[in-house]
Amino acid sequence: MTTATEKLSALKSAVAGLNEISESEKNGFISLVSRYLSGEAQHVEWSKIQTPTDEVVVPYDTLAPTPDGSSDVKNLLDKLVVLKLNGGLGTTMGCTGPKSVIEVRDGLTFLDLIVIQIENLNSKYGSNVPLLLMNSFNTHDDTQKIVEKYQNSNIEIHTFNQSQYPRLVAEDFLPLPSKGHTDKDGWYPPGHGDVFPSLLNSGKLDALLSQGKEYVFVANSDNLGAIVDLKILNHLIQNKNEYCMEVTPKTLADVKGGTLISYEGRVQLLEIAQVPDEHVNEFKSIEKFKIFNTNNLWVNLNAVKRLVEADALKMEIIPNPKEVDGIKVLQLETAAGAAIRFFDKAIGINVPRSRFLPVKATSDLLLVQSDLYTLEDGFVIRNKARANPENPSIELGPEFKKVSNFLGRFKSIPSIVELDSLKVAGDVWFGAGVILKGKISIVANPGVKLEVPDGAVISDKEINGPEDLL
Repeated sequence: MTTATEKLSALKSAVAGLNEISESEKNGFISLVSRYLSGEAQHVEWSKIQTPTDEVVVPYDTLAPTPDGSSDVKNLLDKLVVLKLNGGLGTTMGCTGPKSVIEVRDGLTFLDLIVIQIENLNSKYGSNVPLLLMNSFNTHDDTQKIVEKYQNSNIEIHTFNQSQYPRLVAEDFLPLPSKGHTDKDGWYPPGHGDVFPSLLNSGKLDALLSQGKEYVFVANSDNLGAIVDLKILNHLIQNKNEYCMEVTPKTLADVKGGTLISYEGRVQLLEIAQVPDEHVNEFKSIEKFKIFNTNNLWVNLNAVKRLVEADALKMEIIPNPKEVDGIKVLQLETAAGAAIRFFDKAIGINVPRSRFLPVKATSDLLLVQSDLYTLEDGFVIRNKARANPENPSIELGPEFKKVSNFLGRFKSIPSIVELDSLKVAGDVWFGAGVILKGKISIVANPGVKLEVPDGAVISDKEINGPEDLL
């Protein structure tokens, strides 16, 4: 049996010969694997877990109002950088290229909306908030071409790549590219926890600090609710918080996302997988823990520099097993939210649900393209006519999974302001001007083509065949 030391030694030799990546990437990768092989794991002792106070997870409605004067607002904004995580592809929704170029609404993509929002801020206050896009090697080339269309916009756009690490062959712990897999399948981007070292290694961090920038607002490019919030920025600057995670109350639809705890005098992200089995039910029942990480993060740039240079950001490692051409491989990843425990004066802010509006699938696209939302100045605003504070739950069958198929099956997006839940599966097609209310299930019987006619009003109904539409 090969020991961990022998595995690491063989891996170092193999990685040294990989010319496709930089020395800093090689060092970062070896460090990550070394930590993984050492069995280093962060064990959480249940007895030491404390529910966070309102000083640690601050209720959004207790934040001080934003300063009135536009010059005060400009001073705030001039300390800010917006960074969108842009490494993901649109493949799960049947699209090629970066996910951020999927059209969300009114012919505008995620990236268009992000640019419009920041442009409007810069124009309104005379500020210079730059946009950074952290790409992966999967999205870099396409993104470089796409951002050219914004060159006349009132916004500076910078791109940089997160690290490129070799996939590990599970059998012998050697890098897949050194075994002939030199195409993209041999590599992976190591999760968004890599944002901090990549900011430094790319040179972007020092450039931003030299311009007087103090905070970076990091968010997923597909979260339409992740917009610049002046109240949050003002609070962090006033209180000298080095790190802030936006959390929001869980609903039944939220299965992912860790919660915040106080642990040995620091704030920490706790994933359900870290809770001892015998305490899981107790954990789920505690009201203070019924919040989750939105992955909207505000981080002090000087603190990032200090911690990365000290190699102090040792976040929990997430092993992600995959298979490439029948070969079992391992990807070791980290998450940016787990870094919270390394920063001083770190806090959470319990924000309104409106700041978490991710589009992960066509069911989410249906929500944001419907009359449940409107678009104003690049912001997706919820329709006040909906009485229920929660969005309807929507479940679309595989026929709707790809964006092109989804769009083809709707002549126009139905009205869903009064909808509670919708399940659609099978060969279903929607006409124009359809109104859906209450709880609806439209599941076409096998071999049956179901066409919902133009102008149909469907309320609390189960439909399986054309006769049910009469």
